[in-house]
Amino acid sequence: MSILGTDQRPLRVAIVGAGPAGFYVAEVLFKHDLNIKVDMFEKLPAPFGLVRYGVAPDHEKIKNVIKIYEKTASHPQFSFFGHVNVGVDISVLELRRFYDATIFCYGAELDKHLGIEGEGLKGSHTATEFVGWYNGHPRFRDQVFDLQCEAAVVVGQGNVAMDVARILCSTADELSKTDICQHALDVLAKSRIKEVHVYGRRGPVQAAFTPLEIREMGQLSNAYPVVDPKDLELNQASLLELEGAADAVRKKNLEILRSFTNVPPNSSRRKFVLHFKRSPVQIIGKNQVEKVKFEINELTGEPHQQSVKGTGQFEDIECGVFFTSIGYAGVPMQGLPFSPKGIVPNDHGRILADGKAIQGSYVSGWIQHGASGVIGTNKIVAEETVGSLMKDLAQLAPCEAPSTEEVVKLLKSRSIELITFIDWKKIDAYEIMIGLRCGKPREKITRVSQMIFIARDP
Repeated sequence: MSILGTDQRPLRVAIVGAGPAGFYVAEVLFKHDLNIKVDMFEKLPAPFGLVRYGVAPDHEKIKNVIKIYEKTASHPQFSFFGHVNVGVDISVLELRRFYDATIFCYGAELDKHLGIEGEGLKGSHTATEFVGWYNGHPRFRDQVFDLQCEAAVVVGQGNVAMDVARILCSTADELSKTDICQHALDVLAKSRIKEVHVYGRRGPVQAAFTPLEIREMGQLSNAYPVVDPKDLELNQASLLELEGAADAVRKKNLEILRSFTNVPPNSSRRKFVLHFKRSPVQIIGKNQVEKVKFEINELTGEPHQQSVKGTGQFEDIECGVFFTSIGYAGVPMQGLPFSPKGIVPNDHGRILADGKAIQGSYVSGWIQHGASGVIGTNKIVAEETVGSLMKDLAQLAPCEAPSTEEVVKLLKSRSIELITFIDWKKIDAYEIMIGLRCGKPREKITRVSQMIFIARDP
């Protein structure tokens, strides 16, 4: 029997998911001194996942990481299979027939919900829907957002919540130079929103946004920040949370927030208002969101372990549109075990079923550890998962059909319109060309059928 990873028998690895987690896994694999063949599967025709469809359009520099992913995709032992939905178009069991190891990196696409009365009212949305809509994700292309009200409420105080607030507060001129989709720009340009209120259930020290994100809220051309100084008064435990070297980010956030208390009301078209220690308990309205009821909280417990406790005091705010941004969970895939925590159960990346590792099956990224961290965090996780694979290499059972050509043949027999990386580069070039015509970095194609048409156009 040939040893896997040699010239006689390359190690065949399938990666499911073409976002940052998947590309970092491929990058780490190729750094090993082995002969490795990597086939990457993605259910959309376009690669890059969260970088393409999650990063805000005005954060163009963050998207430069795509150049690293493109370098990985240029490796002679790399293949991209876009528009292939693993678990539907090809089963997990079938992948095991063609690959010695499969690494699942398909992220966490399910929104967590508040579970409060009124959450289903018209005008109540998740941040994922809004972000996907303005970033051109095909799943959210046809979402409708009515921004003809004067006040918007965002619940959550992570970076995604800040992105939602910033886009709502930005002018059409600021956004027109980005790769925001034209259908979203048209709606945002006609927005009548004057106030964007962002709420968090904990205090300013515990907020999850980064200094970069919160600082930007004070640099918009036609919006100004508002923070009540009373909201920045800290209990003893929160003060202690600022003292460690690891708490520099919290300390910087608080410094920026305190600077916002010195910004006087001005003639800007909009204002951005931050609220702390508030939990939504009810969204109120007949058919449409009209106002939201919040309970005022207090923090109790030891530093870094404080919990929220309701005080029994409530306050309402009138608004016409409401967004939740309180986290994400993964979705089950047919053929894989799944945890109630919203992840695939694993031990250092090895997928577990009933507590035992499934040979040749691994997981990395958000579907491994939950939706936390920044894009670069995925590289650290990828190194751990690939490290586990390398330790298991001698015990891996070689797959029965080590042929990428056979995979392609199977998929084509099922009338799957495969999108290769060369096909994707045609779509990419088309988007850039259309974008340049209107002074933008690109104009994303938001219909899967149109992407396929462009890829097939000679």
